[in-house]
Amino acid sequence: MNEDTIVPEPFRMSGYVPFNGPVCVAMIVSKSTPTLLFWNWVNQSQNALVNYFNRNASSPMTNETLAMSYGGAVGAALTIAYGLSTGIKRNFAPAQAARIMTFVALPTCIAASCLNCYIVRRPEIVTGVPITDSEGNILAGGRKSNIAAGYGVNATVASRAFLQFPTFFLPPAFMALPPVAAMVAANPAIGLPLSTFLTMICFGFGLPAAIAVFPTELDVKVSDLEPEFHGLVDQDGKPIETVYFYKGL
Repeated sequence: MNEDTIVPEPFRMSGYVPFNGPVCVAMIVSKSTPTLLFWNWVNQSQNALVNYFNRNASSPMTNETLAMSYGGAVGAALTIAYGLSTGIKRNFAPAQAARIMTFVALPTCIAASCLNCYIVRRPEIVTGVPITDSEGNILAGGRKSNIAAGYGVNATVASRAFLQFPTFFLPPAFMALPPVAAMVAANPAIGLPLSTFLTMICFGFGLPAAIAVFPTELDVKVSDLEPEFHGLVDQDGKPIETVYFYKGL
């Protein structure tokens, strides 16, 4: 949760699984192109707001940027989903196409979520982010680093791509295993509950894993920043080699 913003529950990271999980399930089990397109639209609508509320609020965000992110992500998601679903149904038998369709959400969400996140967070690269020492004291008189901001935005985009694999690959892969597929074929009523359970579990473990791999606070070598930050010293006059910054969620 961003300390600078009051975040509504559906758009907090703590609320991501319970509120976005059912949407992920709907995307995985979608068998028709219109249904897949609808749930992709719902998913990216929520993602745009999640990215907005969990950004680094020290950088301003305009309504135009939010609208651009939303339009770009939704456009990318719908284009990829439509192209893949149409091509699959055209080139495969119905039964095989139905199985392959469960994997369409993966590439769709990787592309759309990364684009969504990058467009929303891109202004941070322009304005920069404050840097601190290991104790959280702001350095360089509060001047902001564009390079540090770029590292933060790229790490956040990578975390969004990472999250899609446990959520949109593992559940359909498990459901496609011959013993599981045979069990579901013999008992169709268990297909949706089982898929829902797997997706929520994978999403629930995948989200904290993505945050752990890409933590909210990152460090960077002073030598990798802009020249104006070279030569920073601590209160004892000793050179500072590593600084820290908040990247957002």
